[in-house]
Amino acid sequence: MNILVIGSGGREHAIAWKLALSPRVERVFAAPGNAGTAMEKKCVNIAPDVNLIEFAKKKECLTVVGPEAPLVQGIVERFREQGLPIVGPDKNAAQLEASKAFSKRFMEKYGVRCAKSRTFFDFDEANRSVKQHFSTRNVPLVIKADGLAAGKGVVVAETLIEAENAVSSFMKDEILGNAGKTLIIEDFLDGKEASILAAVSINDENGCIAPFVSARDHKRRFDGGMGPNTGGMGAIAPVPDFSPCVQADFQTSILEPTLKGLKQEGFDYRGFLFFGLMLKDDTCFLLEYNVRLGDPETQAVLPLMESDFAALCLAISDGTLGNFRLLWKKGAVCAPVAVSDGYPGKYHTGFPITIRAKLAQTGAKLFIAGADIRDGKLFTTGGRVLAVSAYGADLALARQNAADALSAVAFDGMDFRRDIGSE
Repeated sequence: MNILVIGSGGREHAIAWKLALSPRVERVFAAPGNAGTAMEKKCVNIAPDVNLIEFAKKKECLTVVGPEAPLVQGIVERFREQGLPIVGPDKNAAQLEASKAFSKRFMEKYGVRCAKSRTFFDFDEANRSVKQHFSTRNVPLVIKADGLAAGKGVVVAETLIEAENAVSSFMKDEILGNAGKTLIIEDFLDGKEASILAAVSINDENGCIAPFVSARDHKRRFDGGMGPNTGGMGAIAPVPDFSPCVQADFQTSILEPTLKGLKQEGFDYRGFLFFGLMLKDDTCFLLEYNVRLGDPETQAVLPLMESDFAALCLAISDGTLGNFRLLWKKGAVCAPVAVSDGYPGKYHTGFPITIRAKLAQTGAKLFIAGADIRDGKLFTTGGRVLAVSAYGADLALARQNAADALSAVAFDGMDFRRDIGSE
C-alpha cells in the first residue's frame, strides 16, 4: 500500500518514519515533507504545487493528515467526496481545536471535567471581568484566544496588568488577527501537565477511542520551566506520575464523556485526538483538545509503539479500530528539541548541521522539524530545528541517552533544555 502524509514538521517526519517501518507499506509520500522525510527509506517528498487529491487517486494512497490547518479547512470532506480514504476528523469535529469557545461548550455539555470559564466577545466586558477578578482574588487567570494561534494564544496572567495587557493585545491590537477577537477567560489550574494522544474512529454509534501511552511536553523555553512558551522544547513518554489512579480518572472523567459527545454530535471523526491534561492529586482536568497528534509528543510516543502504525491508520479509516490491539514497548523515551538561538523570538537560519557518528551509537532517532538539504548537507531553516528521540529501559537511562545523542549534533547557535523529563 501507498500512504500520503500531509505536513512538513517533526511530527510528520515521525509519522512517515513509523509508517515506512510497516512491511505492508510500499511507499510513503510526504507533502511537502522536509529534509528528514527525504532521507527516510521508502519515503519520497512531493512538490507543494501537486494536486493532492489527483495524486492520491493516481497512487491509490491512504492519506494521513499531520497538522490542524488542513483539517479545519475541510480537507477530509474533499477527499471523502472523491471516495479517497483519509485519516482525520471532518471540519465540524475540527472545531474542537479551531475554536476554544466551541470546545468549552462541548466539554460543559457532556460533562468533561475542565476549568470554569467565560467567553467574551466584547473588549470592555472582558476587561471588567479581569479587574473584578483581581480585586477579589490573588490568583492567576488564564486568557485564551478563541482561534488557531500556533501556540501563541494562551496567557497565564499572574497580575491585573498582565491580564489587561493580554486582553488588549488579543482583542484591541489584534496581534493574532481574527483568532483573538473572541476570548475565553478561565480559572487557573495548578498541577502538572500531561498529554494523551489517541486514535479515534467514530462515524456511527459503534465508534471508539483508543488512547496511547501518556506523554509530557515541556513548553517553556529554559530549564526549570522558565521563560516564554514555545511550540515545545521536548517530550517524554510515558509520564511517571500518570499512575493507575490517574489513568482510571482520565477514563471516566475525560475520555468516556468525550466519546459520548463525539457520537451524539454526529461527527465523522476518523483520525487522532490529543487530550491536553492537568494532573493534581490523582485527578485529571482537560485543558484542551487538539484534533491531530501532538508535536513534539509524537516524536516520543511513536518509538514506543510496537503495533503496526499503518495497520492502525487503516483500522481508523475503515471503522475497525475497536478490534485493533495496541501494543507498547516497555521502557521510556526522552526527546529533547534543539532550537536556533533566539527562539521563540527572532532567530537566524541557514547554518550547516553536523551529525557525528556517535549519534548512531546512542540508538537515538533524529527527527527533523526545521532543516533542508543542499548538496547532501543539512542546513537550519526554522526555530525548532530537530529532536533526538532516545529510548531507555527507564526514564533516567532515556535522558542519559538523549544527552549523549545531542552531544553528537551541532549547528551555530544551537541550544536545548537540559532538564527534559526531570520535572
